[in-house]
Amino acid sequence: MSANATFNIFRGDRLGGELKEYEVPVAPGMVVLDALHYIQGHAAPDLAVRWNCKAGKCGSCSAEVNGKPRLTCKTRLDDLPLAEAVTVQPMKSFPVIKDLVTDVSWNYRVNRKIPPFHAPESVEWKMDQRDVDRVQEFRKCIECFLCQNVCHVLRDHSKQEQFGGPRFFVRVAGLEMHPLDDVSRTHLLKDELGIGYCNITKCCTEVCPEDIHITDNAIIPLKERVIDDYYDPVRWFLRKLKGKNNGA
Repeated sequence: MSANATFNIFRGDRLGGELKEYEVPVAPGMVVLDALHYIQGHAAPDLAVRWNCKAGKCGSCSAEVNGKPRLTCKTRLDDLPLAEAVTVQPMKSFPVIKDLVTDVSWNYRVNRKIPPFHAPESVEWKMDQRDVDRVQEFRKCIECFLCQNVCHVLRDHSKQEQFGGPRFFVRVAGLEMHPLDDVSRTHLLKDELGIGYCNITKCCTEVCPEDIHITDNAIIPLKERVIDDYYDPVRWFLRKLKGKNNGA
């Protein structure tokens, strides 16, 4: 490993900015967040960086390292080509506040649209272990929003007002697939969260630091539920028939 590494760090705010170069001495086991802390301590004390646990569990330190969305606390320097400068930039899908800190408040507005878990008062609180295992995967999400950042619907097409994004499809999946929950959210998925925009490229799954199978285990089953509820011709006919009988 090189004795020093060059880092090009974005410095600026929502009005604009530029990459600035910093030299960082490299020690064994260092991660990108260590380098950012070194820069804060020795060259740029005003460098804005969001972080908390430094253990890959809080999701706070998300950024783009050499163009790829990552947790900086889990990105080891010995996995990067240090013969070239390491570029660290803020997440592209969210407005920049300052330097590497972005405004992710949009995500919480989306979250408020989702009806919470609800079970009938008479439900027996007993579940098969297979049902527990199925929804437990979705509880691993640390809300780093890397999946939101890499999703082309948000990143390239700016569909924030029509699309909920993979993080919230994961949340809805955890509710919809819970055997004790009795709320249907397919209308929300179709009309407000815009699940139809997703073309299942699996880019969200590739960047998930918790290895959640977002596309295969959450998004595709939710798409199937929307299709069953709104586009299945047999169900459509039965709904029409039921409507006529109710009106008779």
